[in-house]
Amino acid sequence: MKELVSFIASSLVDQSEAVVVSETVQDDLVVVELRVAKDDLGKVIGKQGRTARAIRALLTAAAGKQNKRARLEILE
Repeated sequence: MKELVSFIASSLVDQSEAVVVSETVQDDLVVVELRVAKDDLGKVIGKQGRTARAIRALLTAAAGKQNKRARLEILE
C-alpha cells in the first residue's frame, strides 16, 4: 500500500523527489503517512479535499482486498 500512495502522490506533485511515504502496521490497521513539499500540499489535498478523499478511497479498496483497514495521514 505504501507503493500505491507513493505512485499516486509522485504523479500529482511537481517535486516528486520530495515525496516521502512511511507505513506502520498495527494488527489489521495500516497507517500510511504521506509527506510532500510545502508547495505541493495543495495538489495532494485538492479542492475541498477531493483528491485526498480519492486517494483514501483507493487505499481503502486495496486494504480491503487484504482484509485490513487503512488510514492515510497527510503531514506537512
